[in-house]
Amino acid sequence: MTALGWVGPRIDRLRYMGSHIGFGNTARYCAGYLRNFGPGRPSPVKFTTPLAIHPLLCRPSTSDFSVFQQIYIEREYQCLDGRSNVDLVIDCGANVGYSSAYFLSRFPGARVVAVEPEEGNYTMLERNLSAYGDRVTTMRCATLFSLIGTVRGGIWSQTMGLCISEARYRDGLAWSTQIRACRPGEPAQIQAVVVDDILTQSGADRISILKMDIEGAEGEVFAKGPPRWLEKVDALVIELHSDTSFGDCVGRFFQALDGLPFRIFQSGELTVCIRQ
Repeated sequence: MTALGWVGPRIDRLRYMGSHIGFGNTARYCAGYLRNFGPGRPSPVKFTTPLAIHPLLCRPSTSDFSVFQQIYIEREYQCLDGRSNVDLVIDCGANVGYSSAYFLSRFPGARVVAVEPEEGNYTMLERNLSAYGDRVTTMRCATLFSLIGTVRGGIWSQTMGLCISEARYRDGLAWSTQIRACRPGEPAQIQAVVVDDILTQSGADRISILKMDIEGAEGEVFAKGPPRWLEKVDALVIELHSDTSFGDCVGRFFQALDGLPFRIFQSGELTVCIRQ
């Protein structure tokens, strides 16, 4: 490939980014990316976007930039923009909080419960969502869950101890963190969080939006058919994973939804289910 052939597409990409998030943010994005190759651990970069009420922090040497791009440049969750009367949003696999911030900004009357298992992601999640005050609950420990406390945990089918998987999944970066059941005698690193418990303790009658991106653990969540909370979900958006140790996640999911009154369609990598 010639130098021009290498540079040209990247210039086009920068123009595209600039038109979506502003050239100031694009410059900070590039500077942060270049710092990935320097020594030490650079400080997070602060981004602003019209699609989020408050600024957001990105860690340069992680997958944060890619997540930000998916949500705020490629508009991954634009498929839900037309929802109305949105109250309770449960963000399963909230990463560093970009999806939660999108929902909080897009739906001013919404409150969000954000669940994330990975410690570094969770720390950034708290920082990115703190400005939204009591509209958001982050989850650090299932046994302490309330709409006032903070809880870190992993979405699962039942309450139990879980561990962060040590096996490398996909690129091995923070957005690819997987969880697993603890082995016999192994101490739990995090607690499982069950969607039913979130709904019960939220005081809401229904879940307006359930977002699920949990790196294959959906295979465990839907392993025994439709969970009982599913009948109280108005919109479900999920990224399904077919290359994990959890087995046939895709087949289990569609089998669980078979016959239920959802309109199902694809939007990029997402499977979107809207209650009829």
